[in-house]
Amino acid sequence: MIESMPNDIGTEAVGPLSFDEAFTLHHRAVFRTARAVVRDSAIAEDVTQEVFLRLYRNLNATPGEELLRAWLLRVTLNVARNTLRGQSRSMVRDNEYHKSTIETGIFADAPEDDYERRMAIEEARRALDKIKEPMRSCLLLKQQGLSYREIATSLSLKETNIGSLVARGRKEFARVYGKIGGKR
Repeated sequence: MIESMPNDIGTEAVGPLSFDEAFTLHHRAVFRTARAVVRDSAIAEDVTQEVFLRLYRNLNATPGEELLRAWLLRVTLNVARNTLRGQSRSMVRDNEYHKSTIETGIFADAPEDDYERRMAIEEARRALDKIKEPMRSCLLLKQQGLSYREIATSLSLKETNIGSLVARGRKEFARVYGKIGGKR
């Protein structure tokens, strides 16, 4: 597939990116987005690999360089959600195990700051889980540094709605996070 392309692909600022260049530029964003959805680094790595396999297989059919990041993150969200659906029972067992290890004090040797940081992250994740779509996805993608245009493209929404969804999502997150944080 790549062999039929000229050798100077990706060397000009205007030309399309090669697979290697796209991987180098977008790997971190894809992994972070996958990790934010699946909340497990190993599964996020699998999702990332699947996303870049799809890019490789469809390199000629993907959008131009300008919208590639948005396309990759949309594929990432879809693959991550499908992965969660397929592994929901396994994830429930893993989450229960993690919860029980914290409750039984297996992590008691960790420094207090680390414990507090982990608890704050867990509270933020629980709060994020309570935010409805598409506000949740808009927040995640905005956190990844995407523009409103890229978010709109990724989620097949109108660009004019993204600002409102992000603002409402932030407000809802602050409300829910305050409730969860206040339960301590």
